[in-house]
Amino acid sequence: PLASSKEGNPKLTERFQLIIGGLELVNAFSELNDSIEQDRRMKEQIEKHGEDVRYDTDFIEALEYGMPPAAGWGMGIDRLVALLTDTHNLRDVILFPTMRPKQ
Repeated sequence: PLASSKEGNPKLTERFQLIIGGLELVNAFSELNDSIEQDRRMKEQIEKHGEDVRYDTDFIEALEYGMPPAAGWGMGIDRLVALLTDTHNLRDVILFPTMRPKQ
Protein backbone atom coordinates (compact mmCIF):
# COMPACT_ATOMS: atom_id res chain seq x y z
CA PRO A 1 0.00 0.00 0.00
CA LEU A 2 3.02 2.34 0.16
CA ALA A 3 3.76 2.43 -3.58
CA SER A 4 2.47 5.34 -5.62
CA SER A 5 0.00 4.59 -8.42
CA LYS A 6 1.04 5.30 -11.98
CA GLU A 7 -0.39 8.59 -13.17
CA GLY A 8 -3.29 7.91 -15.52
CA ASN A 9 -3.65 4.25 -14.53
CA PRO A 10 -4.41 3.60 -10.83
CA LYS A 11 -4.22 -0.18 -11.39
CA LEU A 12 -0.44 0.10 -11.92
CA THR A 13 2.25 1.22 -9.48
CA GLU A 14 5.52 3.05 -10.06
CA ARG A 15 8.01 0.34 -9.17
CA PHE A 16 10.84 -1.74 -10.53
CA GLN A 17 12.97 -4.73 -9.63
CA LEU A 18 16.64 -5.28 -10.37
CA ILE A 19 17.10 -8.89 -11.42
CA ILE A 20 20.59 -10.31 -11.98
CA GLY A 21 21.14 -13.89 -13.01
CA GLY A 22 17.46 -14.68 -12.45
CA LEU A 23 17.62 -13.48 -8.82
CA GLU A 24 15.63 -10.45 -7.62
CA LEU A 25 18.30 -8.31 -6.00
CA VAL A 26 16.47 -5.00 -5.46
CA ASN A 27 12.82 -4.04 -5.10
CA ALA A 28 12.08 -0.32 -5.54
CA PHE A 29 9.09 2.01 -5.85
CA SER A 30 7.88 5.60 -5.70
CA GLU A 31 6.38 6.38 -2.29
CA LEU A 32 2.71 7.30 -2.02
CA ASN A 33 2.55 10.74 -0.38
CA ASP A 34 -1.23 11.38 -0.59
CA SER A 35 -2.67 11.05 2.94
CA ILE A 36 -6.25 10.50 1.73
CA GLU A 37 -5.27 7.70 -0.67
CA GLN A 38 -2.96 6.10 1.91
CA ASP A 39 -5.75 6.20 4.51
CA ARG A 40 -8.11 4.48 2.04
CA ARG A 41 -5.55 1.78 1.20
CA MET A 42 -4.73 1.03 4.83
CA LYS A 43 -8.41 0.68 5.72
CA GLU A 44 -8.93 -1.58 2.69
CA GLN A 45 -6.04 -3.82 3.81
CA ILE A 46 -7.44 -4.03 7.34
CA GLU A 47 -10.80 -5.12 5.92
CA LYS A 48 -9.09 -7.84 3.86
CA HIS A 49 -6.56 -9.08 6.43
CA GLY A 50 -8.06 -8.12 9.79
CA GLU A 51 -5.71 -8.08 12.76
CA ASP A 52 -2.66 -8.99 10.65
CA VAL A 53 -2.46 -5.35 9.48
CA ARG A 54 -2.32 -2.35 11.78
CA TYR A 55 -3.54 1.17 10.95
CA ASP A 56 -0.62 3.60 11.28
CA THR A 57 -2.20 6.79 12.61
CA ASP A 58 1.15 8.56 13.07
CA PHE A 59 2.14 7.90 9.46
CA ILE A 60 -1.18 9.22 8.09
CA GLU A 61 -0.89 12.31 10.29
CA ALA A 62 2.66 12.93 9.04
CA LEU A 63 1.44 12.65 5.44
CA GLU A 64 -1.27 15.24 6.19
CA TYR A 65 1.49 17.73 7.06
CA GLY A 66 3.08 17.01 3.71
CA MET A 67 5.71 14.71 2.30
CA PRO A 68 7.80 15.56 -0.74
CA PRO A 69 7.99 13.09 -3.62
CA ALA A 70 10.23 10.21 -2.63
CA ALA A 71 11.33 6.79 -3.77
CA GLY A 72 13.05 3.93 -2.07
CA TRP A 73 14.60 0.56 -2.63
CA GLY A 74 15.47 -2.41 -0.54
CA MET A 75 18.05 -5.13 -0.90
CA GLY A 76 18.37 -8.00 1.53
CA ILE A 77 21.87 -9.10 2.47
CA ASP A 78 20.75 -12.68 1.86
CA ARG A 79 20.05 -11.84 -1.79
CA LEU A 80 23.46 -10.21 -2.20
CA VAL A 81 25.19 -13.22 -0.64
CA ALA A 82 23.19 -15.55 -2.92
CA LEU A 83 24.37 -13.56 -5.95
CA LEU A 84 28.01 -13.51 -4.83
CA THR A 85 28.03 -17.26 -4.09
CA ASP A 86 26.03 -18.22 -7.19
CA THR A 87 23.36 -19.79 -4.98
CA HIS A 88 19.84 -20.00 -6.40
CA ASN A 89 18.03 -20.98 -3.20
CA LEU A 90 17.86 -18.24 -0.54
CA ARG A 91 17.40 -20.85 2.19
CA ASP A 92 20.98 -21.93 1.59
CA VAL A 93 22.34 -18.50 2.60
CA ILE A 94 19.86 -17.31 5.24
CA LEU A 95 21.45 -16.89 8.66
CA PHE A 96 18.47 -18.23 10.63
CA PRO A 97 19.05 -21.95 11.29
CA THR A 98 15.36 -22.66 11.91
CA MET A 99 14.67 -21.97 8.24
CA ARG A 100 17.29 -24.41 6.96
CA PRO A 101 16.01 -27.87 6.06
CA LYS A 102 16.75 -30.65 8.55
CA GLN A 103 19.41 -33.09 7.39
